Amino acid sequence: MRRVLVPGACLGVLLCACGPLPPRAPEGPYGQGPGTAQPAPGTPAPPAAPNAPAPRQFHLGTAASALVTQAHHQAAGGDYGQAAATLERALRIEPDNPLIWIELGRVRLAENNGLQADAMGRKALALATGDPAAQGAAWRLIADSLRLRGRNVDAAEADRHAAGSAAR
Repeated sequence: MRRVLVPGACLGVLLCACGPLPPRAPEGPYGQGPGTAQPAPGTPAPPAAPNAPAPRQFHLGTAASALVTQAHHQAAGGDYGQAAATLERALRIEPDNPLIWIELGRVRLAENNGLQADAMGRKALALATGDPAAQGAAWRLIADSLRLRGRNVDAAEADRHAAGSAAR
């Protein structure tokens, strides 16, 4: 079974259970998979609004996916510095992919660096235009970074934004 990070939980603990991400269709908050609600078989799709663009969905390319997988293993071993360096390599390949910014933010959060985690979350949010799942993941990262810094009221507001993104 393949897994991705669960936002809001300790990265170090969860990374031990994480397996590699598939190359083009990450699971959970990044795409179709266990973290995404699916309609029952045979249920017709809801009608689309006229002229409404289809929601965007970010994916990791093959090279970036391999680097994210490598970073998961490094972080699971407690080497957050090396995991961050690996994710920065992935960002050189796909600098506009919010999913990689979220991953890097999670590593910064595991390092107890709430300010950098917040900055990574906000960068991801700016890039995640049109992708409610990526926006929700970015808001959850921001909420966690705010909580780490003791800003619980602001974190609750970010959690509300995350829930609103996921509902879209």
